[in-house]
This record gives sequence, structure tokens and C-alpha cells, in this order.
Amino acid sequence: MNDGTPAHFDRPVFLLGSPRSGSTLLLHTMAQAPGAFTIGGESHALIETIPGLHPFDRGWSSNRLEAADATSAVTRELRRRFAASLRDRDGAAARGPVRMIEKTPKNSLRIPFLDAIFPDALYAYLYRDVRQTLSSMIEAWSSGLFRTYPRLPDWTIPAWSLLLVPGWQQLRGLPLAEIVAHQWATVTTTMLDDLDRLPRSRRIALAYDRLLAEPRATMEWLSGAVGLGWDRALEGELPLSATTVTAPAAEKWRRHENEIRAIWPIVEPVNARALSWLEVHRVTP
Repeated sequence: MNDGTPAHFDRPVFLLGSPRSGSTLLLHTMAQAPGAFTIGGESHALIETIPGLHPFDRGWSSNRLEAADATSAVTRELRRRFAASLRDRDGAAARGPVRMIEKTPKNSLRIPFLDAIFPDALYAYLYRDVRQTLSSMIEAWSSGLFRTYPRLPDWTIPAWSLLLVPGWQQLRGLPLAEIVAHQWATVTTTMLDDLDRLPRSRRIALAYDRLLAEPRATMEWLSGAVGLGWDRALEGELPLSATTVTAPAAEKWRRHENEIRAIWPIVEPVNARALSWLEVHRVTP
């Protein structure tokens, strides 16, 4: 559809994953690729201040957005906002067709919407060990630093944190670990269902542990897979993400081991699907 918007975007890359999956680290690392443009962070306000896109405007349903939400007016405005905010690794503004790299966990619930606005977009799913992810999500909720909707109607404590999933109303009164388990399972299922509807050539996957273990090889592979180059050394360990709550460690999840064991039946089948999807769609560096 020609919406009258100048063609500023060439195959934007959306980095997808559940909250606390390591996607902030991936974004800031990938932003170092020559020719890559980002808005420097996440697009919460950029998207949700467009009338009709905030959960409040939608009866507090969720962060889910469908293709029908990408009206001509919304499409023009969102493309304009992204184009105005994009910068490359040297701080230069976008001019002409650009390769945008975008990461916001809520986008994992918005693939049909994004695909209607950016029909040539590519999608990269970042998988992190679900035990580590759940532990980090519990930590995020408990920290009070990730409260997204503190005035969510008919929701008590703890204040709602991270993305708002469809069916959140059924989570009222559950223990925090169960809320987090359903949050992870819902976003992952929704995302994989949507990705499976896209052409195989537009979806790839990578593992967070491989990014940490072999950052340069992983970035060379990923950048090449989406049509970008790579010219950075990335010697040694990658720096901590700006959203890190406590220092990462491979076994840190064991702080919540008993809680994770109790909620494992909720996440186990979805995790099995995610691991299978990762094996099918990744190419090891």
C-alpha cells in the first residue's frame, strides 16, 4: 500500500524476545554495525503516544496490536517518528533509505501490526535459557524499576511490570512467580505463532548464551544474515546491559529455583517449542 510516506526504510530488523531475554545487550551490540540505525533505546513512548495504541485507549486489553490497527494515519505517523529519531553509531541522523534495528519487548506482541507498516521487515528471535529469564523477570518485578502500568485497573500489588499480555486479568491474585510464568508463556506463544505465518526468509533466531560466549562470531553471522556488515573486534566480554539489576551469572537463577520448579509445568511445553524453533531457524556462527 502506498501511504504517501517517503521510503526511508529498507528491511528494518526487529529484535524479538520475552522481557529480560538479553535483547537490550543485543540491540546495543548490533547498533555498532556499519549502516545500522537505532532510536537509541526502546520505543514505548514513540508507539504508545499515538492515539489508539496505548492499552488505556483499548480498554486495557494488552500490548497486542493487529494489522487492522495499522491505519494509513498510524502508518504515516509511526514511520515519521522512527525516521526522525534514528541515528547511526556515530550519531548521524537518517537520510534516504536506512536499515533500522528496533528492539522493544512489547513488539513481540505486535508482529502483525509491524508487518503491515513495514512489509519487508526481518525478525530475529533471541532465546535465553528460560530459567535465567524467569529468574530475571521475577527480579525485575520485585525491584520496582520496571513498572509499566502502575494504575492498571483492578490490579493490586505488585504493580504491573514489563509487557501487558492478553489475558492478564486471569492473573489477579496469583503468586508473583505464576504471574511471570504466564507472562513469559503468553508472549512466547503469541510471538512464535505470528512468526510462523511469515515467510521463512524473513525470520531467524539466535541464542543468548552463544552471543555471550562468541560475540564477534555471532554478530558477524547475524549482521550478515540481515544484510549488514560487521567491522568491530568485540574482544573479551560484552559490557553489562543498561537494564541490568544485579550482576549476571550462569547459576544466578537458582536464587529462585524452588519457585521456578513450582511453575515449570506452565512454561515447559512452550519452552520445548521455543527450543525447537531456535534449532530450525538459527545458523551457528
